[in-house]
Amino acid sequence: MRSIRTPFTHRRGRRRTVLAATGLVAALALTATACGGSGEEKASDKSGASPAAGADDGKAGIPADIAGRLKEHGIDVDQWAGGGWKDWDKDKWLSEAKDFVNPVIEGLWKPERMQSAKEADKTISTQDASADQGVSDPEPQPVQAQAEKTPYHENAAPVGKVFFDSPEGSMVCSGTVVKDVNHPGRSNLVWTAGHCVHAGQNGGWYRNIAFVPSYNDLGASEAELSGATASQIAPYGTWWADWASTSNEWIQGGSETGGAGAAHDYAVLHVKPENGSKSLEETVGAALDVDFSAPSAAEVASMGAWGYPAAPPYNGLKMFKCIDRPGRLSLSPSLPTMYRIGCTMTGGSSGGGWFRVAGGKTVLVSNTSIGPTDSTWLAGPQLGQEAEALYQNMSRTYGGQ
Repeated sequence: MRSIRTPFTHRRGRRRTVLAATGLVAALALTATACGGSGEEKASDKSGASPAAGADDGKAGIPADIAGRLKEHGIDVDQWAGGGWKDWDKDKWLSEAKDFVNPVIEGLWKPERMQSAKEADKTISTQDASADQGVSDPEPQPVQAQAEKTPYHENAAPVGKVFFDSPEGSMVCSGTVVKDVNHPGRSNLVWTAGHCVHAGQNGGWYRNIAFVPSYNDLGASEAELSGATASQIAPYGTWWADWASTSNEWIQGGSETGGAGAAHDYAVLHVKPENGSKSLEETVGAALDVDFSAPSAAEVASMGAWGYPAAPPYNGLKMFKCIDRPGRLSLSPSLPTMYRIGCTMTGGSSGGGWFRVAGGKTVLVSNTSIGPTDSTWLAGPQLGQEAEALYQNMSRTYGGQ
C-alpha cells in the first residue's frame, strides 16, 4: 500500500470513538486450535514434497502443467527457474487472468530476502455500496496501531505476510487465511489485495508470490533475527501461490492511483507448501469465513485491520492492528464507497484482513487498500457479489488440491 494524494480536506469535526475491541480480539485469538507451538518442532512436520517435472534429470523442478503454460508463452522453463523471471520485458509480462504462472523456486524466499522486501508501492480502492456512492464521512481521528501479542499463532493465527517480486524488486504485503466453503477444514486459500498480485492496466502478474503465516511468530527484533533460520522466521513454512485471482476490473483498469479498477482491489490466492502435504488450514489451525454481505458502515460498530506495516516508522517484522468504528470514503461520485478507519499503519499492511464480529464469530469483511501520506487512516473495499463470485470460482476450481 502506498498512500495516495486525494482531494480531501482535513476534516476533523466529528469525534470518532475508538471502541473497546475485547470481543473481536478474543474471537480472533480463539481460532488457533490445531497447532500448539512454533519454531523448530514445526519444521519437522514438513517432509517430502511431491517430485516435480524434471526433478530427476537436473532440470528445473517445475510441475509439468506449469512448465507447459510457460512454454505456451515462449518462456524457457530452465531459464525461468534459474533467474529468468527477473526479465520484465513488457512483451512477455503475463497479464491476462488466464496467464497466471508462479512455479515454486525452492529456497528463493530465504529469511534475509524476506527481511529485505519493501512495502508494495501501489494504491487501490473498493467494492460495491451503491446506496452510499459519492458520500464521505468526516476524516477519522488517527488510531495508533497496537502491536499484536506474541506468539502470533496463538493470537492472530490466520494473519501472515505475502511476498512477491516486481520490476522494482522484492515486495511485501499482508494476507489472511480464509476458509474454503467447498473443502471445510482443508483450506489453502489466502485473501489479500489485488495490487499485491497484479500491476493493473500497465503491467501483469507479479512473480514468486508466496505467503508466510505467523511470520516472525515471536516478534523478534531485527538484531535478534540476524542469522535467523527459516523455521524461526517462517514457523509454518512458505506457501507458494499456484493460482491467484483478482478482478478483471483491476487487471484492466488498475493503476498506481487506483484508476478505474480502484473499486475492486481484492485477490484470492490458492497456495501450496514449499515442503509438506497438509493444507494451510490444517497446518496453522485457523481460517476465517469471508463476509460478502457488504454491510454499510453505519451497521458495523467496530472493525479491525491486521497486518505487517513495513514503511517507516515500522520495519515489517512485527504484526500490528487498529480497531475503530468504520466510516465511509468516496474517491469520486463515479466510484463505489469504501470503508475507512483511523489507523497509523503504513505500506506493507496492504492486503491485510479487516475483521468484524458477526453472529458471535470473527469474519473477514475487507482488506487494506489505500491511505493518506500522513498515515492517519486506512480504507478498504466492501466485499459484495462480485468478490464472492471470484472466491467461489477459486474454491470450486482449485480448492482441495
